[in-house]
Amino acid sequence: MNNKGNWAMDEFGGAQVGDARLTKRLIKLADRLADAPSASIPGACNGHAETQGAYRLFDQARADKRALSWEAVLAPHMARTAARMAEHPVVLCLQDTTELDFNGQAIEGLGKLSYEAQRGMYLHPTYAVSPQRLPLGIADTWMWARPLDIVESRRWIEGYERVAERARDLPSTRLVYVADREADILELMQRAHALSYPADYVLRALHNRCLPQGGKLWPETLAAPPLGEIEFMLPARANQRTRLVRQALHVRTVQLPDGHGGLMPVSCLIARESEPQEGHRPIEWRLLTNRTVTTLDQAAELIDWYRCRWEIETLFHVLKNGCRVEALQLGHVKKLELALALYLVVAWRLAYLVRLGRVHPELPASAVFDQIEWQAAWLLAERAPPKKTPTVREVIRRIAMLGGFLARKGDGEPGVKTLWQGYARVTSFVRGVEKMRENHAI
Repeated sequence: MNNKGNWAMDEFGGAQVGDARLTKRLIKLADRLADAPSASIPGACNGHAETQGAYRLFDQARADKRALSWEAVLAPHMARTAARMAEHPVVLCLQDTTELDFNGQAIEGLGKLSYEAQRGMYLHPTYAVSPQRLPLGIADTWMWARPLDIVESRRWIEGYERVAERARDLPSTRLVYVADREADILELMQRAHALSYPADYVLRALHNRCLPQGGKLWPETLAAPPLGEIEFMLPARANQRTRLVRQALHVRTVQLPDGHGGLMPVSCLIARESEPQEGHRPIEWRLLTNRTVTTLDQAAELIDWYRCRWEIETLFHVLKNGCRVEALQLGHVKKLELALALYLVVAWRLAYLVRLGRVHPELPASAVFDQIEWQAAWLLAERAPPKKTPTVREVIRRIAMLGGFLARKGDGEPGVKTLWQGYARVTSFVRGVEKMRENHAI
């Protein structure tokens, strides 16, 4: 994708890996994995020589001299992510942790997961997206396996600190740190306060805290009359259809200990579903933020930002089910980390293409796809390709239909699963055509 594989050059071309040949191999491998994300490494590579080159690349993670780090591989993509962030007035920095289960595989260096019988590792990225949900890239990440000589909850606080550092480099962009209930840590809010909020935060509340002024956080917030109501369509999930949700928004600014003997203001926003449909549990979100919230529009904006948090779940879904990273058999956790740095960018790329078709549907397909790629989407469906270059949205829908998207009235836009399945068919077709051209068969 993206004009003759230039996207891989853009995202990995600046990698400081100590050898120009190694950089070239890295770029080629990233392009192969993006073309066939669900395939094994041998299946994604074009022949035995490429496959061996890919494994030699991962072997560099354990080289005796100057071992190749996943940080060096990911660094150019993170720089590109920062450049894309600078193009937006507001960027949401989503954080979450996911388990990667490699149970039963002979991989050295793995640790225990939440179930002690399972073996694997943890991944905790910072995922930058626009408020329109356009994925901008991986801004930061942690990878580790237990036991680790650190307090794991510290990653949430350090995550905010790194977002704050990035905010200082992007003075024209407002960064917002968004995280789920595990990030409801008083020390995180205290740290943000001590730094004078270079980045905002929106956290889902886990603790119904006792307030210094008396009372408890959630009852005090609900005691305030609602600012008003909002409504939105909740996307379909497992065993749940798309449905309309109406929520009343309650806001209260409270004072919490600032860690230095004083108090700091924190706004608590509770969004409570007012008329839940029969058979559905009412949706209620409790959020904490440093932002002053006095109007319905301000509160609604925070809810919109929190709802964007689902994009990082999409990233994990693509990583695990589209890229099948838990099937990797690389023998050592250091090699896995190197592979994950590549696959994180591939997963972002797939999610980006899906969302691009929704946020900028009228972009010409030539901005993203080679001509042979978008033409293949029609040919594989036994239809004549359009004479005029189609839009990105048209091509993405056509590719997704090859992956099982039905495109019925009311089906909405395709998801990442049908895109990666359809694109695997497209790339296989394109490779066959290119090989025939090389052999002068056509």
